[in-house]
Amino acid sequence: MSSKDWIEKDYYAALGVDKSASSDDIKKSYRKLARESHPDHNPGDTGAEERFKTVSEAYAVLGDEKKRREYDEMRSLFGSGAFRRGARGAGQPGGAPFDVSDLFGGGGAGGADNRFGGGGFTDLFSTIFSGGGGGGAARPRGPARGRDVEAEVALDFSDAVRGVTLPLTLRAPGVCDTCHGNGAKPGTQPVSCPVCHGAGVTTRNQGSFSFSEPCRNCQGVGTIVEEKCPECHGTGGVTKTRTLTVRFPAGVADGQRIRLAGRGEPGERGGPAGDLFVHVKVRPDELFGRTGDDLTLNVPITYAEAVLGTDLRVPTLDGTVTLRVPPGTPAGRVLRARGKGVVRKDGRAGDLLVTLDVVVPATVSDEARAALETFAAQTPPAAREHLEARVRRFS
Repeated sequence: MSSKDWIEKDYYAALGVDKSASSDDIKKSYRKLARESHPDHNPGDTGAEERFKTVSEAYAVLGDEKKRREYDEMRSLFGSGAFRRGARGAGQPGGAPFDVSDLFGGGGAGGADNRFGGGGFTDLFSTIFSGGGGGGAARPRGPARGRDVEAEVALDFSDAVRGVTLPLTLRAPGVCDTCHGNGAKPGTQPVSCPVCHGAGVTTRNQGSFSFSEPCRNCQGVGTIVEEKCPECHGTGGVTKTRTLTVRFPAGVADGQRIRLAGRGEPGERGGPAGDLFVHVKVRPDELFGRTGDDLTLNVPITYAEAVLGTDLRVPTLDGTVTLRVPPGTPAGRVLRARGKGVVRKDGRAGDLLVTLDVVVPATVSDEARAALETFAAQTPPAAREHLEARVRRFS
């Protein structure tokens, strides 16, 4: 549906409800009318098919709170058909007839989207009617903002955890050193645009409305360069190599994006610069892993250490720590070294999580085998009664 439909069609009448109807009343009425006019219930009835399309279109607007609010605002401003072609004849005050399709760029299938380009009803009138009353919101004037720039940096695992400051060399657009960004030849300055007189916009009248648009002569900047800078040819920016010092905070994660405001591409002719976005890639560590603010470490232990217990000395990122492995520790148990993980912004740190991996030797000596057989004879068997009971069903 087009924006013209919103003005010319009464969706409340289509659903048989008042403008003050609640959302529930609108939904109930739509369901009732949709059932009555559904093509499946009225095979071959083109009139019922059209009624079904009408109530569906009406509910698509009134059933959505945001669209309903915009629809009500538009209907209130324009009135029911007040701006249709012929509503103001040539002999009436106000001049020639006005067609709403002229305002929205044509009706029918080629008309403007009912969302007004994504800006909504209020945004539409704050832009195209600026200047009519002198107090409406105007389009931002002056040089355009520069584009954002992206870069990628690979960090060592320990640097990502602790934080690091690194130089970052970029070859990207930067401010012209010759004209300092204003685009004018040294010794000269940009002058006020003779078309818009420095306003950056021009205004034209159409009937009772005033339309403002960026000045085409100066591209909305408000000034023009009569003698262009020989280095940047009047743009105010050149491609060059520059080195920035970037601080990566402690705990930066793989895939994280850091924004450096105003360090991107400079705006044309002195406009504000865009932003620099640095994508972080963290190289994996040969020992440590990471889960959020916690570091992870896998440590192998022998069967005897798991059975008898031991004091285990393990590395951290900045030293070592001793952990107590209690007797009878099963494989896969996780021991926690508190405060040995990633330091958070508030100064507190995550933990080091140590996962114990009981190593079973592939071969043993005769003496070890004999000792293990003696050990097995003197220890209770594993609790497998529930499994053996299931196995006996198939015996």
